[in-house]
Amino acid sequence: MYHIVRKMIFTDCRCAEDPANVYEELFSKLDTNKDGKVDVSELKAGMAAMGMRAGKGAAQKIVSSGDQDKDEGLDFNEFTKYLKEHEKKLRITFKSLDKNNDGTGAITKSRINFKFSCREKQPSVSLYSIDVDGTMTLDWNEWREHFLFNPATNLQEIIRYWKHTTALDIGDSLTIPDEFTEEEKTTGVWWRQLSAGAMAGAVSRTGTAPLDRMKVFLQVHASKSNEISLVGGFKDMIKEGGVASLWRGNGTNVLKIAPETAIKFMAYEKYKQMLASDPGKIRTHERFLAGSLAGATAQTAIYPMEVLKTRLTLRKTGQYSGMFDCAKKIMKKEGVKAFYKGYIPNILGIIPYAGIDLAVYESLKNMWLSRYCKDTANPGILVLLGCGTLSSTCGQLASYPLALVRTRMQAQASVEGSEQLPMTKLVKNILKKDGFFGLYRGILPNFMKVLPAVSISYVVYEYMREGLGIQK
Repeated sequence: MYHIVRKMIFTDCRCAEDPANVYEELFSKLDTNKDGKVDVSELKAGMAAMGMRAGKGAAQKIVSSGDQDKDEGLDFNEFTKYLKEHEKKLRITFKSLDKNNDGTGAITKSRINFKFSCREKQPSVSLYSIDVDGTMTLDWNEWREHFLFNPATNLQEIIRYWKHTTALDIGDSLTIPDEFTEEEKTTGVWWRQLSAGAMAGAVSRTGTAPLDRMKVFLQVHASKSNEISLVGGFKDMIKEGGVASLWRGNGTNVLKIAPETAIKFMAYEKYKQMLASDPGKIRTHERFLAGSLAGATAQTAIYPMEVLKTRLTLRKTGQYSGMFDCAKKIMKKEGVKAFYKGYIPNILGIIPYAGIDLAVYESLKNMWLSRYCKDTANPGILVLLGCGTLSSTCGQLASYPLALVRTRMQAQASVEGSEQLPMTKLVKNILKKDGFFGLYRGILPNFMKVLPAVSISYVVYEYMREGLGIQK
């Protein structure tokens, strides 16, 4: 029966026809009760009639993903839109088989196992059954026909390889959160990946803490009238508090990773549901908006820890005994408002950072996919690290003046003789005394820590993934 329907709908001669006509004929055959829509039962029956071995709930997944008006069925427009989008994804996946770039994919057992069953010893489908003409190769038509109504194929390849992972921790937490597939959410992979990323961030921040402290030190204390060199700054720190003083504030910086990651992830999922115009899919501008709001939500919740981190980073020997002592003294001397000093420039900084970071990364990703995506959507680790590092660095460069203003406002009360200035007056004061480049004080150690931070976080992330049983 399946082969009969194949010949009726998907033959080579029909593939040359207008796709809309093919879709219309297929829709008409599936819509058995002629009510103008295909529901789950009709789709199940049609798939069974075509001999398609769909997984449990496959028909429901197809209808749910394409059902825009939530009437528990697909009308012709919804049906056509689903097929067109699904075909685009199938085309990319097919390229992974087409090793010779000749429009066919050789069917060998080793390739089948490698491409389609990373988790199982044998592939979940018999790809030999797809080869209708018996040529021992798969052409695009055979591939398309077999998987057109299969939502459980390897269609998340690009998302998996090109996930802009938070494992690349460079010390700032303003990036757009990770995307997770439905499978990753239901199987619990998401929390293991977040945990691996959090651990990678903790080790990375600890390894680059001296450079981070130097950045904060220069942001607050350096000026035209008080020039501080990188070497001179480190000497002063070691002289005042010993080598261990280079890690002041790192404990708080590491502690805030877990709550911030959790809050951002949960908020991001909620904002996506609220903002997505097409349920189940999110466009780039919607992702940017949802990610920015999630970042703002997380920053609002943990911002007091940001203030504590800055104060502890700049503290002198004996000034505070620890994080709780610091919080108690700030509360007693300055009140609750002190824990949100610099909040406005911090929130404003999310927009240029997240926006440019996402835009640059998406541009680099699309450029690679359009030019070099021949055998696979996997670009390799060097390309991924390079794209992630470059996009994050561009984001930092754009938002750095706001980060400097935020740090100055957080630290004002702890610096002797420092005047308590609001954001606008502080910016004017910096421009007047130090010029435009005064807004970029401390950017050298900030850039110096990017490469080691990315390298450390990636290595730790991969070890954690392996330890937590996350398959690549």
